[in-house]
Amino acid sequence: MIPQRVSLVTIGAVDLPKLRVFYQKLGWEETAISSDNYAAFTTAGVMLTLFPLHELAKDAGVEIEKSEGKYSAFTLAINVEKPEEVDACISVAKEAGAKVLRDPSDAFWGGRTAYFADPENNLWEVAWNPTSVFDERGAMISF
Repeated sequence: MIPQRVSLVTIGAVDLPKLRVFYQKLGWEETAISSDNYAAFTTAGVMLTLFPLHELAKDAGVEIEKSEGKYSAFTLAINVEKPEEVDACISVAKEAGAKVLRDPSDAFWGGRTAYFADPENNLWEVAWNPTSVFDERGAMISF
């Protein structure tokens, strides 16, 4: 059996220094294992890492096509504990250089949500769900 968990998410970066600065501008701190060629951020749930896209493809033994201006086929999410935090997060992301794709608004399912793209068009949702439960670290444990 494979353990039911996600431990680490790696974003293949076209321009690692630029992407690193963006996440630093969000207020995220890097861990001591970061280097010139790798950035690691501890989050409440999983580790988020940035690694050069061509090196990631080489490591996996695949070819990856990354076209400028296209969006990736997945969305990362930051779930918050209060509806007003959605608006505050989007404001910080915009100041850091994010492209706001959907302004904060109330969702049909009873929460509040918004979307932004980082400088390499990786999609992020910021959401508040009134039924979400978080642990002491801020990791969402149910919704």
